[in-house]
Amino acid sequence: MKKFIAENFHGSAEIRPLSAEQLRQYADVIRRSFATVADDFGWTRESCPGHPAFITDERLESKIKDGYYSFGCFAGEKIFGFAALTDIGGGVYEMSRVSILPEWRHYGYGRALLDFCKAKVTELGGNKITIGIVEENTVLKNWYAANGFIHTGTKSFEYLPFTVGFMEWNLDVRR
Repeated sequence: MKKFIAENFHGSAEIRPLSAEQLRQYADVIRRSFATVADDFGWTRESCPGHPAFITDERLESKIKDGYYSFGCFAGEKIFGFAALTDIGGGVYEMSRVSILPEWRHYGYGRALLDFCKAKVTELGGNKITIGIVEENTVLKNWYAANGFIHTGTKSFEYLPFTVGFMEWNLDVRR
């Protein structure tokens, strides 16, 4: 894939694949990014241990072994954004842990990372991206909808203090 650069008045950033050696850096980006959501909803490691705000390096390491394609948003060598894609078969990719550090938000980098993932899925021969979000996070749900994702349902899990909302983006559906 050609080099992907996001530019705005805040500066430019490059999106590129991450290596296993960078795990500690991007794990920190994930935890710090999702900490704002955990704080907003009052979740702790005890009340919601599976939330990305509390993800361990070991858990991320296991995801790499599962065929996780991980990408970082960089300013120079500083990672400030993250997203991952997992091929779940049939041209469908699950996108997860889309994260931008709080101080880098609202400059268009999240959308650039999302557009990068759409282009990557297309390059890999895929035609759909699925995501799971905190259903009660209406700001996030609306942001994904504004970026071409369609809400497809919800599910409650007894071990989570929130409802999981499911959304998808389809290459075949032009909006």
